[in-house]
Amino acid sequence: MSVAVQAQQKKNRIQVSNTKKPLFFYVNLAKRYMQQHDEVELSALGMAITTVVTIAEILKNNGLATEKKVLTSTVGMKDENKGRLVQKAKIEIVLGKSEKFDSLMDAANTTPEEDSKDKE
Repeated sequence: MSVAVQAQQKKNRIQVSNTKKPLFFYVNLAKRYMQQHDEVELSALGMAITTVVTIAEILKNNGLATEKKVLTSTVGMKDENKGRLVQKAKIEIVLGKSEKFDSLMDAANTTPEEDSKDKE
């Protein structure tokens, strides 16, 4: 794999955490990444896996994304409390822009402006 390909993959990867950000922060970030790179890679460990699945389902159900790839694995991580190696589940979901993505995003971006013009 070339360095350019690896760099591009890193730019459109979102590592999801349960604690740091609200769900729709990740949904909106994923939309932005799909606009820029045509696809987004969502990844999570352990308890954050449900959050990644929810993000992917929101984007798919709204017609914005199509599922390209789902990878599951187990990674060994050092437990801070016990100091020993623990196995954690990991998921990676790659989503691509749907055919309707651009028109749906355009509609979402123009609607508020048109609403404000109607009220004037």
